[in-house]
Amino acid sequence: MDVVKIISDIIWSPVLVVFLVAAGIYFTVGTRCVQIRKIRTMLRILSPENRRKKGDKISSFDALCLSVSGRVGTGNIVGVATAIAIGGPGAIFWMWMVALLGASSAFVESTLAQLYKFKYNNMWLGGPFCYISNGLKCRWLAVLFAIVTVIGNGLFATTVQSNSLAGAVFNSFHLGHVWSGIILAFLIACVIVGGRKRIFNMASVVAPVMALGYLAATVIVLAFNWRGIPAAFGSIITNAFGINPLCGGILGSTIMMGVKRGLFSNEAGQGTGAIPSASADVEYPAEQGIAQSFSVYIDTLFVCTCTALMILTTGCFNVIDPDTGEMLVANVPELGGNYVSYTQSAVDKAFPGIGGGFVSIALFFFVFTSLMAYYFYSETSIICMCRNRSPKTVKLLINLLKALFITAIIYGAVKESNLVWTLTDVGVGAMVWINIIAILLLSKQAFKALKDYENNHS
Repeated sequence: MDVVKIISDIIWSPVLVVFLVAAGIYFTVGTRCVQIRKIRTMLRILSPENRRKKGDKISSFDALCLSVSGRVGTGNIVGVATAIAIGGPGAIFWMWMVALLGASSAFVESTLAQLYKFKYNNMWLGGPFCYISNGLKCRWLAVLFAIVTVIGNGLFATTVQSNSLAGAVFNSFHLGHVWSGIILAFLIACVIVGGRKRIFNMASVVAPVMALGYLAATVIVLAFNWRGIPAAFGSIITNAFGINPLCGGILGSTIMMGVKRGLFSNEAGQGTGAIPSASADVEYPAEQGIAQSFSVYIDTLFVCTCTALMILTTGCFNVIDPDTGEMLVANVPELGGNYVSYTQSAVDKAFPGIGGGFVSIALFFFVFTSLMAYYFYSETSIICMCRNRSPKTVKLLINLLKALFITAIIYGAVKESNLVWTLTDVGVGAMVWINIIAILLLSKQAFKALKDYENNHS
């Protein structure tokens, strides 16, 4: 654990935070705030008449749903609660900032994915591997990214999802962690054996329903606690800049937790959102980039904010100094670092006796769809690396991935949570470093694609 923590601290040094912010500002300026001025275009692209493609074609909406499936996961419930526990309410502000700037990063990486995609078994595939290999002409770095994607998403992040779900289910239904892992692994296996098209179809149905259902539940909880909404926003702003003396001493942790948990949740700049984007059948590459910017908003500005407001308006949270372990705010009993209990307690105030169960069920759908996306990222990375090899070799590697993926789900359900989160931070951080450097070097191509799109849609 100590070695993993050291590696995580090196990867997630303040240099990465500055790098991410600087890149987001550069992309925002280079695209002339595409993530803000094209909101109407985002909604038009995702309108009902543009949602479906004939045959095996993947629509922009389908690709968005799979991206949302990956983004909207345990980070939206457990990640937000963890950010508040270790960084205070102010961490939510920095999650918002990461999302706002990250939406421009999502545009650039998804547009590049469209520019460098390839056809494989009647489906478009691509992502960071392709634009690093073919755009930068740097295959070794592309292979490194693909390997980190398989390990980071196919193994490490997978364990985070199953671990968080198992903890929530145990809190609510007292079901053993191993059984939660086995049931989840079986259901995921039923989806991934059906291939990539089944994953897209499942995501396009489940993702919108789960997001809207969670938002509806949030509205009800906030209706019971509406008087606390102004104070919740006030605490987010004052704690974000260390103005509140109670949490002023952990300002560094506030910013870092906001950035880390925000990035884990919305994945902007990580490169994973570009992988399903490459599969969309669109006329202009920038069209998919614009659509993917909206997925970042769905994840962080909508779903993460819902969780934060439920926790803060009900007061169901603690704040812990990560350096000393001192309890700065103590409102609820601690459950051994299982911060999902914050969200469960918040919902339980509006729905006495069933709040914990509701959060567990919501978390199940979040985790289920995220795992589908993680598997798709990993399988696509293997195909990109090995598509020039024999079909038998590719099939063998994919089958091996499936076995390891299912094993990781069960392993994560029973493993200690701090180690799981730290391993995931290592994987995600490595992907961010590689992908951000790549899209910075190729960004002018995305800017040109945006200009081409706008010239034809003036």
